[in-house]
Order: sequence, then structure tokens, then C-alpha cells
Amino acid sequence: MTAELSKTELGTLGESLVANWLVSQGWRQCDRQWHCRWGELDLVMAKGPADCRGQLAFVEVKTRSHGNWDAYGLMAITRSKQAKLWKTAQLYLLKHPQWAEATCRFDVALVACRNGQKPTANPAKHLSVDDIRYLTLQDYIENAFDVPSR
Repeated sequence: MTAELSKTELGTLGESLVANWLVSQGWRQCDRQWHCRWGELDLVMAKGPADCRGQLAFVEVKTRSHGNWDAYGLMAITRSKQAKLWKTAQLYLLKHPQWAEATCRFDVALVACRNGQKPTANPAKHLSVDDIRYLTLQDYIENAFDVPSR
């Protein structure tokens, strides 16, 4: 019998999948589940040096089970959520001033939980949950939204 995962546990597995995939794409993880008073940044990933030549991606990961209603989490990235992420990212940059000159962007990763055997093609985009389920990186959207107007 397969143990049921909580939404938090499933979300953490989705973040692991995305972080590992991004590392395979040449990014490095700076932070994960970074909290402040405004909210949480699921993943903070970097490419290049911590200066004006570097890039910093604030990645919002949405992990959904089969039968979801919100386009694998895409509809959950409302203007309000974007504003919250922006405020959180601003505080992150204040706490990590070495990244203040880097090019920053907001990415969204959509992860789906599926039943069946994990596909063998492109293994970095799949993660086994148990004997009957696996996670797959459904979509990765770079520059998913612009900074909300202030």
C-alpha cells in the first residue's frame, strides 16, 4: 500500500525535482524555501558570478496531483501572488547585497504528479514518488511575469 503524501511533502519533492533539473542546466542553488515576513521563495537559483554579469532566478514551483483544476498551478500565480513574490525578492536582495547588480527574473515551474512508470526519456525531468507515482516537470516558464507596478 502506498502512503499518502501531504501537499507540503509533495511540494517539497516538486521543488527537489526542479532544483536538480536546473542544476543539470548549469544553475546553482542559492536558497530553498527562503522565508521572510512577506512570504516564501521556493527556489533561488544563480548562474554566473554574483555581480552585474550574473543571473538570479526566483523560481515559484507549483506541484499538482492528477485532476487539478488550475492548469497545473499556473492560475495560482495571480497578480497578488506576483506582488508578494516581488516584495519577498526585494527583501532577499537586501539580505544578499552581492546579488544587487545581477539580472533577476521570476520563473514558474509546473510539476505534475502522475500514475504509472517513470519515463526513461529525459530523466532529469522526472522523479519517482513511490511504486505507482512519479513527478514530471510539465512546464518551465522563464520570465513568467514582470515586476508588478508599484
